[in-house]
Amino acid sequence: MPTTATPQPGAPVDPYRAYHFKLLINGITNGHFTEVSGFDVAIPALSYREAGNERIRAVPGQVEYAPVTLHFGLTSSRELWDWVNAVAKGTVNRRNVSVVLLDPAGTAEVLRWNMINAWPTRWRGAHLNTLSQEIAIEALTLAYEGLELEAGGAAAPTTA
Repeated sequence: MPTTATPQPGAPVDPYRAYHFKLLINGITNGHFTEVSGFDVAIPALSYREAGNERIRAVPGQVEYAPVTLHFGLTSSRELWDWVNAVAKGTVNRRNVSVVLLDPAGTAEVLRWNMINAWPTRWRGAHLNTLSQEIAIEALTLAYEGLELEAGGAAAPTTA
């Protein structure tokens, strides 16, 4: 098992690269995704005036999770389409979806974002063009009820 040196105070630490990741749906690697965008947690400040003075205070409001969009190459697999189609027909099947960031070699997990109780809210088909030689990319947008962050090696999750 490779060991990593503990960074010394003041020593630069290289940030993780954004191009080695995989997606798990209910714990199973699912598809080859080219991009994941939209991770965003917002906790709005609610202002109120204290009684008896002019001071305005703020308290944290309800947590809001922005939808996450997954971009993936079009294949013959119907699994994601069937999930979207079931929701469109009124059967919401919530799933736990994880985005796993890998080390620069693409072999070891360094971080994992777990979207709890996710379901599709939008599907966008691939742009098709006879003059293009690009890969056909579809997009799936997910809403979710909670977000956890785990360090590599499945450490204890941090819930937002």
